[in-house]
Amino acid sequence: MTIRNLEFAVRPRSVAIIGASVKPGSVGRVVTDNIVNGGFEGDIWPVNPKYGEVSGIPCYPDAASLPGVPDLGVVVTPPQVVPQVIRELGEKGTRAAVVITAGLTRENGLRQAMLDAARPYLFRIIGPNTLGLMIPPLKLNAGFAHMAPRAGKIALLSQSGAIATSLIDWAADNNLGFSHLVSLGDMADVDVGDYLDMLAGDAGTKAIVMYLETIPNPRKFMSAARAAARIKPVIVVKSGRHEQAAAAAATHTGALSGADRVVDAALSRAGILRVEGLAELFDAAETTARFSPLARSRVGIVTNGGGAGVLAVDQLIDCKGELAELSPETIEKLNASLPATWSHANPVDIIGDAPPERYVAAVQAVADDPGTDAIMVLNCPTGLASPVDAARAVAALTHNGTINRKPVLTCWLGEHTAREGRQILHDAGVASYATPADTAMAVSYLSDWSRAQEALMRVPSSRSEDAPSDRAAVLEIFRTVAREGRRMLTEPEAKAVIGAYGIPVPETIVAETPGEARDAARKLLKDWDRIVVKLLSREISHKSDIGGVVLDIDSEEAAFEAAETIRDRVAKKAPGSAVDGFAVQPMVVRRHAQELILGMSRDPIFGPVVLFGAGGTAVEIMDDTAIALPPLDDVLAGDLMDRTRIGRLLKGYRDRKPADRAAIALALNGLSQLIVDFPCIASLDVNPLLADPQGVIALDARVEIDPARVEEAGPNPDLAIRPYPAEWEQTFSAGGMDFLIRPIKPADIALYPEFLDKTSPDDIRFRFLAPRKRFTDDMLKRLTQLDYERDMAFVAIRQDTGELAGIGRLSSDPDHVSAEYALLVRTDLQGHGLGFALLRRIIDYARSEGIRRVEGIVLTENRRMLDMCRDFGFTLDRHPQEAGVSLATLDLV
Repeated sequence: MTIRNLEFAVRPRSVAIIGASVKPGSVGRVVTDNIVNGGFEGDIWPVNPKYGEVSGIPCYPDAASLPGVPDLGVVVTPPQVVPQVIRELGEKGTRAAVVITAGLTRENGLRQAMLDAARPYLFRIIGPNTLGLMIPPLKLNAGFAHMAPRAGKIALLSQSGAIATSLIDWAADNNLGFSHLVSLGDMADVDVGDYLDMLAGDAGTKAIVMYLETIPNPRKFMSAARAAARIKPVIVVKSGRHEQAAAAAATHTGALSGADRVVDAALSRAGILRVEGLAELFDAAETTARFSPLARSRVGIVTNGGGAGVLAVDQLIDCKGELAELSPETIEKLNASLPATWSHANPVDIIGDAPPERYVAAVQAVADDPGTDAIMVLNCPTGLASPVDAARAVAALTHNGTINRKPVLTCWLGEHTAREGRQILHDAGVASYATPADTAMAVSYLSDWSRAQEALMRVPSSRSEDAPSDRAAVLEIFRTVAREGRRMLTEPEAKAVIGAYGIPVPETIVAETPGEARDAARKLLKDWDRIVVKLLSREISHKSDIGGVVLDIDSEEAAFEAAETIRDRVAKKAPGSAVDGFAVQPMVVRRHAQELILGMSRDPIFGPVVLFGAGGTAVEIMDDTAIALPPLDDVLAGDLMDRTRIGRLLKGYRDRKPADRAAIALALNGLSQLIVDFPCIASLDVNPLLADPQGVIALDARVEIDPARVEEAGPNPDLAIRPYPAEWEQTFSAGGMDFLIRPIKPADIALYPEFLDKTSPDDIRFRFLAPRKRFTDDMLKRLTQLDYERDMAFVAIRQDTGELAGIGRLSSDPDHVSAEYALLVRTDLQGHGLGFALLRRIIDYARSEGIRRVEGIVLTENRRMLDMCRDFGFTLDRHPQEAGVSLATLDLV
């Protein structure tokens, strides 16, 4: 379950308090008083067999005695009776409760007993061990916080009750209110993903902020977070930033994939904005709820104090913002309205005696400059001008906190009159911050949010056409390793695996003895000036640690001696370790190539992750790496490169030409596809991968597998983001044409313009239930870039022309109980059964996903669609709210 029955906790009309008490200082007394005194307008029913009345309200002995069915139970009983309480509430008809009681653990069995009691009724439990649940717009304070939060538009989800109370206190001092405040507690049932799904659809919530300590059920969390972040800002503080993952695995990637780096990558991929502190949490929420994302953050700064402007610039640059370069025309405007001593640059220092008129002229000129994306206005208190008058002047320039649709972010420093100035700005809807650094940080929230939204809009395919693959060959290698009881592949095996997925590798000859190494050298030296001899051992992973690599060999005899030397070193440094032979390969020398590392490891929460960065023998010391969640595509691969220092070097500098970025992206895509196809891969390194303008080549590789999972087919179920479901591709012939029906891909956005041009206005009206002449780029992205965990769209592609012929769409609720379908076939290709084939595919897919009911909303004049629904066995009824609309329903179970 995800949001099933959770609406009773989000919008309750009646509350039962199980364990209500009159005992001073008890949790039951505090919670009851908070609910009663908070002004909740629904029914309040205390339950406790000891009392006839609590807080002036009749008290009932048990749930069965209640005069009605409570929407929400609030449980504050001793832990041992909680399972019985849940059972009694379920029998009464209640379907949700917040269990404030602590002490229900796995160890004492009470947690499971509580869940077992809830299961027959699909009963939802928030908690246990929670501060409670507060819904200020409903005046419901069902918790034991020290004060009631005020009503507002921000929802807070917290895994810590102590943090929640701290935030309530902080928000009160800063005039902030909440639409919901939920202490999730131990999350035995309802978790952060469930509540994200509920709040995504809550019209009273404009932004969601979260304090997280752990992320259970990562795929559900990622799916819910991506759905919510498409609609409204989602901001998070995640504790444990410096906690490291478990001890390094057999690969470098295991050592470099710290837990917090993976969390960062996951939150970014979900479109969530991460901040470091609790104060920043609400600054970010206010800022992002107020303004649109900034694709660029070129900031124009107006200040009456140069020092404040410098502080703002420092923080702006630290946050990867840009100081706008003012145009000559803007400089001329400022020269005409400012004293000669102004700064003549950005920041625009209008001098400490600036009257309101000077603020107006400077701010308007900077806002009019086409090279600015946001305006920062600072005021330092002086005895020469009034901060209050300056605030009134700036406020009068703005409309909904913007000028020329550009965000205006202000900072009025000091106290007394500055406080009044900040209030004037706040009342006018202008964003105001405590310090210049905070103001600059606010700009970064908008640009970081923009980057998060861009990442969110990318839903990659798990079958990238650009990444060649030979799954059968790799499977045979893995089977051989598993039969031998090994986890680590030899270097030749590992190179064969990555080579099968499009990552270039040099020719490698396996030699069992020094004599065979000599023979291999003879062959390779015909085409190469130098060769390399490496140790082959199933027991030794890092060869260079024991001197198991000899470079720069230019003769057969030197190769023989190198092999003998390696064997002697193993005997001394790793006695008892088996020497299986030697790998002899060309010594690839590329003078200007960069050494990179590509890798994969497993995070205990988010599963497989991809690593990219600077490689070589000092890879851990350099620690210039970035993490991403697979599956990847070219854009996501590019983003991964750009998050490293070496990524900037790859773009070229001085006499160095840029490396072949497309080849690096192809290697990352190949690695990603390998991870998707083989759940058995435990960890993997490609290090070094040489990259230069001529392409890439992998000089070494390490692969570790879980032998027990070799026969497990992909797509990898451990991925936190569900990959493209390639198994749902099929061909279809109709009207003398062949079509490929497959799940939609992000690249299909390019097919939409021609498809829509060839689809009649009436057919578009039938599909969207209203006339539509224009489809924005953002809308087309949303139609083509899906989260396959809850949405699916099948496209029909003409195989002779590659044109888009039809689309069938299925949008599921988060519970996968019901899903809504929609169909659109190009007008000139109708009448061949293509719509029928798409609808059949949709129904088959829904059934495979366990969806119980498929629904469609159809205009009554759309006779063709209604006839098709009848053919499939849909039940047709008039829509209960919309005239001229039919509701088509097909039960699948």
